[in-house]
Amino acid sequence: MQDPNEDTEWNDILRKKGILPPKETPKDDEEEELALQQQQSVVKTYESMTLEELEENEDEFSEEDEAAIEMYRQKRLAEWKATQIKNVFGEVVEISGQDYVKEVNNAGEGIWVVLHLYKQGIPLCTLINQHLSILARKFPQTKFLKSISTTCIPNYPDRNLPTVFVYFEGEMKAQFIGPLVFSGMNLKVEELEWRLSETGAVKTDLEENPRKQIEDKLMSSIRCSLPTRKDSDSEDEDY
Repeated sequence: MQDPNEDTEWNDILRKKGILPPKETPKDDEEEELALQQQQSVVKTYESMTLEELEENEDEFSEEDEAAIEMYRQKRLAEWKATQIKNVFGEVVEISGQDYVKEVNNAGEGIWVVLHLYKQGIPLCTLINQHLSILARKFPQTKFLKSISTTCIPNYPDRNLPTVFVYFEGEMKAQFIGPLVFSGMNLKVEELEWRLSETGAVKTDLEENPRKQIEDKLMSSIRCSLPTRKDSDSEDEDY
């Protein structure tokens, strides 16, 4: 008698006609297929996770998956490190109007850009360029740029200098225009850092606005220099 599970052309014809039942899948094959499906499910799960999520959920994976997950973790870590290296700037770069679209609008995903429009011979512009050089080294993940105003924006008025524009992913988030905004030549690098941190361009470790400390000291000195009411009364009695 012919085996109905035998792989023959005749048996295949009989199965198509419904005379023979579908060929039974060996149990071992079923188990292998189920294990493969489970493995693919796990792969799909951890591939959608961040490095932090992998750490949090590592106890949920079986020992058989640990090797694959570890390889994937190392891959994600390498990609993250490559992104970090790529996005380290660390200096203020001079650009022209022709570079604007590439360096600002197309800066890239997750990139903050600080652009200073300046002109030679304006002391406050020189001061801000010095401050930005310090901040560029302190915050290498932020792209710091500078450009002579009229080469970037034709006919840009000198009265608006210095000007600082802040962008995120090519979209303008803040602008600081004119000397009054920067408190003139008394501007400290910490004050500029605080201003930029308020826009989101840098993550400062300053706990409060340095300008507030200066204003508080100024008000305190003014109060100390003012005569008290008792002193005023004594002066009036002398006349």
